[in-house]
Amino acid sequence: MTTLRVALAQINVTVGDLDGNARKVLEYVDRARALKADLVAFPELAVTGYPPEDLVFKRQFVRDNLARMERIVEATEDIAIVLGFVDRDDEHIYNAAAVAYGGRLIDVYRKVHLPNYGVFDEVRYFEPGASCPVYLIAGARVGVNVCEDIWFPDGPIRTQSEAGAQLIVNINGSPYYGGRLREREEMLAARARDNGVFVAYVNLVGGQDELVFDGASLVLDPSGEVIARGSQFEEELIVADLDLPDQSGGDRPGPVVVSKRSADGGRQALPDRQPKLYDPTGEVYAALVLGTRDYVTKCGFDKAVVALSGGIDSTLVAAIAVDALGADRVVGVSMPSRFSSEGSVLDARALSENLGFELRTIPIEDTFGATLGTLGPDFEGTEWGIAEENLQSRIRGNLIMALSNKFGWMVLTTGNKSEMATGYATIYGDMAGGFAVIKDVPKTLAYELAKHRNRLAGRDVIPRSVIDKPPSAELRPDQKDEDSLPPYATLDPILKAYVEDDRPFAEIVGMGFEPEVVKQVIGLVDRSEYKRRQSPPGIRITRRNFGRDRRMPIANRYRPF
Repeated sequence: MTTLRVALAQINVTVGDLDGNARKVLEYVDRARALKADLVAFPELAVTGYPPEDLVFKRQFVRDNLARMERIVEATEDIAIVLGFVDRDDEHIYNAAAVAYGGRLIDVYRKVHLPNYGVFDEVRYFEPGASCPVYLIAGARVGVNVCEDIWFPDGPIRTQSEAGAQLIVNINGSPYYGGRLREREEMLAARARDNGVFVAYVNLVGGQDELVFDGASLVLDPSGEVIARGSQFEEELIVADLDLPDQSGGDRPGPVVVSKRSADGGRQALPDRQPKLYDPTGEVYAALVLGTRDYVTKCGFDKAVVALSGGIDSTLVAAIAVDALGADRVVGVSMPSRFSSEGSVLDARALSENLGFELRTIPIEDTFGATLGTLGPDFEGTEWGIAEENLQSRIRGNLIMALSNKFGWMVLTTGNKSEMATGYATIYGDMAGGFAVIKDVPKTLAYELAKHRNRLAGRDVIPRSVIDKPPSAELRPDQKDEDSLPPYATLDPILKAYVEDDRPFAEIVGMGFEPEVVKQVIGLVDRSEYKRRQSPPGIRITRRNFGRDRRMPIANRYRPF
């Protein structure tokens, strides 16, 4: 038997930061070497960051990524590495894994199965690989493949296991959505059992634009049991010892020799680890915090600003921002009008005191009145309506963007998925900003996330009055969201069925909803595409978000009823 010590470097890299990514990789190589690991694996496209999108069309970017890969390879010395990077030949580029040891690039594996659905469009960029080699690493036969490759039962893992692989190392950039961890674990357990191999699955962690990568790397034994796992949403080095029959002198042909002997002499036992995992609501909250932190900081902003209405959405966004950035890097702005209730103003103040961030108050009544006066001759003879309501929101949008321009703050918008879906938001008003934190969070889930935040604190840092009061835009007297929309308990399941699950009209009605209500909701969704296309990006936490996942035409007359 040989004991193969495998390290999985679950790291947070930044797209395009080639030098920073290389430094982080080398740091984790050193950490794995200090633990006498035989092999350390890094996530998919760790050198470039994932997904690099159209950067890979820039020839210099690909050249620079290759130079950083070569620099990392030179530092391997006595440890084998598997490293994601962009490879090329005379005609094509590839999503690839470098296999290196002793300062030399031993081989390159090129991803075979390129995902081209949902948030993925790798066929746009890469050519598929065609070979699935097995490597001899420290006396063990190891197959290497990349992300989507392992989702195919008859894909590279089958080829490699039939060629004698004892361990499959699969490097990933697998984005988070609710329930994804369970799906991955079930799939990986099936692959390990079906092929009788150990599986080491390393995943990226961190936020990149709309996507959040949750880490949660796994090592499974041939029976499909998890023997090591990484935390969700945190950088970690996960290390496991695998007892394998020595294959250095085996009779199976064909392995590419990387390293012949294990470095197990003088190793210390690995310490017990307690990975950080979450319940379903907690993991969504953690994803929102990480996605916000990385978007703001990776885009180069020091502070974020949130327009605080005293409602559930802006309150939740402010709490997430504080947890992501720290209270000293968050500014709240209350902009009351004649329709703002005293309770909402007080709730915004209480939140800032509970969480410790700065709150500024900029009343909009004078500006609102002056603008109504300016528009008076043109509005004369018409009834008060949506134009006057939205004017207040657009004044607030102007003010919050002025603060952003003056002080260099990132504006975090506060609209939720239910509002974005139905167009219940003001374009160039409350939709104005740089990042839409809860754009993929249904309204009903927003309430659960607020309660979760209070449970974390052990007290009501989000005032109970915010959670208990009926939702309102407060743009006219006694306004309630239900004046314009079905109750959220009805609306959100219809939206999930239509937007996320692509269910036809008749099926949604068959779920128990009134046909006229379903028609109303579908009509609102379809007519609001032009608004959503102009909204900021936001964190994806469901199977299908507005943005990378769902790409609908704006000018579109199709109706499913």
